[in-house]
Amino acid sequence: MNITLRQLRYLLSLADEGHFGRAAEACSVSQPALSVQIRDLETNLGAKLVERHTREVRMTPMGREVARRARRILDEVAEIEQRARWDKGLAGQLALGFIPTVAPYLLPLALPRLRAKNLRLDLGIREATTHHLLGELREGRLDAAVVALPAGEDDLVELPLFEDRFLLAASKARAQELSPETVRPEQIDPEQLLLLDEGHCLTDQALEVCSISRRSLRTDLRAASLATLSRLVESGFGMTLLPELSLWVETAAAPNLAVMRFAAPEPRRTIGLVRRRLSVDDGWFTELADTLREAAAEALENSDLERIAAMSPDAGAGQSAAKRV
Repeated sequence: MNITLRQLRYLLSLADEGHFGRAAEACSVSQPALSVQIRDLETNLGAKLVERHTREVRMTPMGREVARRARRILDEVAEIEQRARWDKGLAGQLALGFIPTVAPYLLPLALPRLRAKNLRLDLGIREATTHHLLGELREGRLDAAVVALPAGEDDLVELPLFEDRFLLAASKARAQELSPETVRPEQIDPEQLLLLDEGHCLTDQALEVCSISRRSLRTDLRAASLATLSRLVESGFGMTLLPELSLWVETAAAPNLAVMRFAAPEPRRTIGLVRRRLSVDDGWFTELADTLREAAAEALENSDLERIAAMSPDAGAGQSAAKRV
């Protein structure tokens, strides 16, 4: 009997996709090649693992059991490979994921710090939504990811990095109509609220703090980035919630954007670092978290409303694009 890791990977892909064509595409091989490997595995085991139907594939009871054990075996193999890549602390290779509402604001400050710690660090960056990052983390394509907590997965280790408050952003003209001393998220008119497109966790968080259902949103104005949202809002197309982390970048790029804090208690999200529970941690995870915290502290200092107001072109005239409650 000669069972190969390739056969186990192909079987897992088939179990996940339920279709030979999609499984082959996910494995970057031809469908006949994948089919041959699955038949060889069945021959080696002397058992039928899949039921082949015209439009789908179903796992037999034995197939489900083999797939379950194969997943555990491949997870262990991935950890062996990862262990071989690492020295002590931040060294070797690091594949790091970021959600899009954090990456543009944290990375410019975090990358120089990471490089300063070890010039030989082979760093790979992936920007994607939480769902995709967690999937790549489980598959071993990422070592860690920066996401909003809780991730809600038992197989992940979570380490909080910082608290990121939500602020209300509107055009200067629209901001004059608001009373920042009493404004609450749930008072925002759903028809005026602009949010990121579906798939972004920030959208779900904003809907929750504003007590708004997705059906009541303006479906004709959804953006793929906070930069686009900020430009739309600056032009008078409604209002939005911006994470504090983003202010130092977005207010500089949109000078006519007015930003104000909500009345206490201010809505916020927790940004954290996650890794697989089975992954080897010889100190790199804590060191990485400390470095990201330093970068976040600088970003949040840059995003201070008084600092932004002082740098505003209207500051000398007593007008401020930023209000603090």
